[in-house]
Amino acid sequence: MHFLKLIRFQNLLFIAFVQVLIKYSLFPTFEVNVTLNAFGFGLLIFSTLCIAAAGYIINDIYDLEIDRINKPDKTIIGKKISEKTANTLFIILNIIGVGIGFYLSNLISKPGFSALFIIISALLYLYASHLKGIILVGNLVVSALIALSIIIVGLFDLLPVITPENQVLQSTVFGIIADYALFAFLLNFIREIVKDLEDINGDKNGGLNTLPIALGRKRTVQIVFGLGVLVISVVVFYMYSYFYRDQTLVMYFLFCVIAPLLYFCVKAWEAKTKKEFSHLSTVLKIIMLLGICSIFIYPIEIIQ
Repeated sequence: MHFLKLIRFQNLLFIAFVQVLIKYSLFPTFEVNVTLNAFGFGLLIFSTLCIAAAGYIINDIYDLEIDRINKPDKTIIGKKISEKTANTLFIILNIIGVGIGFYLSNLISKPGFSALFIIISALLYLYASHLKGIILVGNLVVSALIALSIIIVGLFDLLPVITPENQVLQSTVFGIIADYALFAFLLNFIREIVKDLEDINGDKNGGLNTLPIALGRKRTVQIVFGLGVLVISVVVFYMYSYFYRDQTLVMYFLFCVIAPLLYFCVKAWEAKTKKEFSHLSTVLKIIMLLGICSIFIYPIEIIQ
């Protein structure tokens, strides 16, 4: 149980859920050609989760002092799991994740793709050890890696089987994946800033230079509010451009994405306490999940 908490199994399940949703809901809907069978796709998921889990572990190792202030009751390393064991788990999970990545890349005759797994692993280590302390850089890196966990499905399953005959369809579906990745990137970027607001005391004592520390809580809250409005504008534009004829998708996005985003913006403008920022972080996770779940509706609209 302590190991599952250490690797943030809920977050890992979310990553796996999104990848499975793309593979077994979005792809069949458009009848695209795919590269990976069920076993190969399972390996892709497992590799992604191993590297992500290693990232959570190394982050906790470097955040030991900060976590003792921000979340003393939830600290695992040093209490439930020794630092030495955590380091060993970090190394083992990375070896497994990168090793499977090498195997899959050669399996689909794209050996260069193996560099992705090395880069992701390296970025997670650099984030924990250095980048987190640089204003906005750490937020951008984590958000980009979340987006990449979505795009990687298209890279491994769609790109290797592109031909002149299916290029338009394959590219269209890859574009949809990229749109969802952008949505996840924007929401996670905002959430990272909200988490910085929540953890400002520990981060300050830990010598980090986050946006709330540099600009103060009030200005950062205003930026969060503005980013929330920006995401609403992007979603509305996307709806108008692509879904204006599909009532089911329009209604889904209005009630399940835009309405919660409006709620988030209102609450963000008024937020002042650690508890309120924690609530905002949870709201963003729910919005991200609801947004990704819109993939389920594509079959309905195509049949209609």
